[in-house]
Amino acid sequence: MKSFVPLLLAFAIGTGQASHAAAASSLHHAKAAKTAKAGKATKAKAAKDKAAQAVAAAAPVRPRIDYDGEQVNFGEWQAVRDFEDEMVNRQGFDRAELDALVAKTRFIDSAVQLVKPAPPGKPKNWQAYSERFIEPIRINAGVRFWNENAALLERAEALYGVPAEIIVGIIGVETIYGRDTGRFRVVDVLTTLAFAYPEAPNRLDRMAFFRSELENTLLLARKENIDPFSLLGSFAGAVGMPQFMPGNILKYGVDFDGDGIVDLRNSAADAIGSVANFLVAHGWDRNATGPSVFPADVAPSLAWQPLLGGLEARWQPSELQGAGIVTRTSLPEQRQYGLIDLQNGANPAEYWVANANFFAITKYNRSYFYAMSVVELGRAVHLARGL
Repeated sequence: MKSFVPLLLAFAIGTGQASHAAAASSLHHAKAAKTAKAGKATKAKAAKDKAAQAVAAAAPVRPRIDYDGEQVNFGEWQAVRDFEDEMVNRQGFDRAELDALVAKTRFIDSAVQLVKPAPPGKPKNWQAYSERFIEPIRINAGVRFWNENAALLERAEALYGVPAEIIVGIIGVETIYGRDTGRFRVVDVLTTLAFAYPEAPNRLDRMAFFRSELENTLLLARKENIDPFSLLGSFAGAVGMPQFMPGNILKYGVDFDGDGIVDLRNSAADAIGSVANFLVAHGWDRNATGPSVFPADVAPSLAWQPLLGGLEARWQPSELQGAGIVTRTSLPEQRQYGLIDLQNGANPAEYWVANANFFAITKYNRSYFYAMSVVELGRAVHLARGL
């Protein structure tokens, strides 16, 4: 094509006496060259695509787990041997099978780093926190999840008294409706945290908790007849769409689809029923209809400060008012409430009065920020679905 460009330009700026046939011939050759070049480009692209496919075929498949654990000999640790003795004597496990499992278990340093407390001094910021969860991706995914599981959510609400938007809010905050359920082998992280928890004031209590959850993992795997290493979850060992710890799967897991097993990894029905069942077991009051939180103003006198904090509803409306706490809408009577604060960094904190149902959500995660995110995401999905 390039060899024809000067020629065509010469015709355009020349004396104008070139014949029509010559011009047509030049254009014909130009088009032919262009067609030939396009053909070469097509062949080149096909070759490139074929090469890319070959590279993709040769590339290793991404592993189901996304970390490289350290292969340590947990079997030499006395605490691990004591744990195995207990599992044999108390739970009837086979010692040889436990030895084989321990031999394959990896030490996960990233789990140790992730459970360390955050550095002191950084102020909490509710607005920044909430922006991670009340955002378009989760809201749109929540609408799809609700639409696809509307009948299940309706059945759970009728059976347990937990509104659909709360169930949708929890599953959305936890895993974006099953999109991010974790890629750690649960046996690895629980063994690591049970026997090598980092230095902390509550280290012994946390080690005991994770040791118990390791036991629950083995019991769960035996009950469901699955390979313990097939259970993948968070860096702390939480599993499935609603991120239940293994012990909570055993206690509160519900076979809501009636297939004979509790599968929180693949069954939206089981996830929905299990979340509702967990909340009821932790104080959800089906008779407390309406909002679970109410915006409030607090008096400058600070008489309300002794009422702030905790994870339960303990105060009558009259006690709140007597301490200088005023809600912007009237509170239903015959109920107890608690005062919560949502800190906003350098900006003033928000104050809310919460009922027992809000505090039931905090049993899922002991954080006001978490529970409020569940409430707000569920509400946002509800509104978006209505639109």
